Amino acid sequence: MAQTTRPNKAGTPYRVTPIIGEPFRIVVTGRVRWALDRLRIAGAAGCTPITEPAPRWSGYVFSLRDMGVAIETITEPHGGEFAGHHARYVLRCQAAPDWKGGAQ
Repeated sequence: MAQTTRPNKAGTPYRVTPIIGEPFRIVVTGRVRWALDRLRIAGAAGCTPITEPAPRWSGYVFSLRDMGVAIETITEPHGGEFAGHHARYVLRCQAAPDWKGGAQ
């Protein structure tokens, strides 16, 4: 039976390959894992709390950065009734599910 990206109690392992430096492994769960997957799918366009609603984007990004994942924050203005600024988060490294034994 093939494994999926569905997390288990121990979390989902990912292999992170930075632009500079050696690849490393992290294990993520819950919304942090969700945020990493959204960033991977978004690619260079990145994610904003407006396009990918979630209650704590900044917290998810903080947790990923604490694990060594390179994420850029770009501040953008937005209009509308509640005009202001929002963050766009862009993954600046490669990240992919990493299963023991190399099988996915």
